[in-house]
Amino acid sequence: MRLAKILSGLGVLIMLGAIIYGFTSGDFGAEGAQLLALPWGRVTMIDIYISFAVFSGWIVFREKSALRSIVWIIFMITLGSLTACLYVFLALQSSGGNWKKFWFGNRLADAG
Repeated sequence: MRLAKILSGLGVLIMLGAIIYGFTSGDFGAEGAQLLALPWGRVTMIDIYISFAVFSGWIVFREKSALRSIVWIIFMITLGSLTACLYVFLALQSSGGNWKKFWFGNRLADAG
């Protein structure tokens, strides 16, 4: 579990740095349009958003609160892997070393 915390924490820091770099050094609109004009750019975006949908499904499963799920999903759609890494890190922190609690979250009691 310690390695998972380290990796997810590094993911948060790396993605935060990458997002800051992108917004300060690039033109989101113009470069995004160029990316979407390329076939592999579209494939990459489809791949990323399918991953977001799958990860968001896990969030909805783990959280009993619809509002919390919606907030996390909005962050997932807008901040991507930064949100995924942060969610994993926080889930690991709150699990107290229990992998079942990590995976099931607030639904652990329902898991039996």
